[in-house]
Amino acid sequence: MVIDPLIQSLKGKLIVSVQAYPGEPLRHPETMAQMSRACELGGAAAIRCQGLSDIAAIKGRCEIPVIGLWKDGHEGVYITPTLRHARACVSAGADIVAIDATDRPRPDGKTVADTLEPLKAEGVLTMADCMTIDDIRRAVDLGFDIVSTTLSHGVAAIDCTMADGPDLPLLCQAAEEFPGFPVVCEGRVHTPAEARAAIDAGAWAVVVGTAITHPTSLTSWFKAEVER
Repeated sequence: MVIDPLIQSLKGKLIVSVQAYPGEPLRHPETMAQMSRACELGGAAAIRCQGLSDIAAIKGRCEIPVIGLWKDGHEGVYITPTLRHARACVSAGADIVAIDATDRPRPDGKTVADTLEPLKAEGVLTMADCMTIDDIRRAVDLGFDIVSTTLSHGVAAIDCTMADGPDLPLLCQAAEEFPGFPVVCEGRVHTPAEARAAIDAGAWAVVVGTAITHPTSLTSWFKAEVER
């Protein structure tokens, strides 16, 4: 197994997801770039972000790698759903492109393999956002550089509570089936202890978003506890 040096550099490290949702006051490329730089100063090994403007702004502000994606739509396959979206992320500056790696129908009628093959030929590093162990198995077989538990939770990050934790069972199963392969834990990692637990369970790296970069959710968690 040959692992790219950039991906090797993420082993045992923290990746921070810096994203704001439509209609939120922080949804501006410069704000996302400033937040990403703050995370870099705090020790983040990479930034995961969405949207071409955000990718470009963050890449211009930070020295650490950028995992880029393009969310187009709100249902089904909307994380970098087509080859066009993936290539646009690369053009914007993404060092790694995150792609929905489920077998659900895509807006262009293509398969995951159809999307991945030309990217591999072009030397693009890819991250497979997965929902199930079957998605992970398929992604490894197809040749994705990283697999992630991103989609295993069924709800958006902003819909989670502080009590909802990461999908460690899926992570453990993937790490056991593919020892030494970059399996990333992403989703509902809300505390440093949960991040550590993911590493101990075999995660190559851990992605934390809401608990670091989404003040609206953080405020709601504190409010709920104060007012209960």
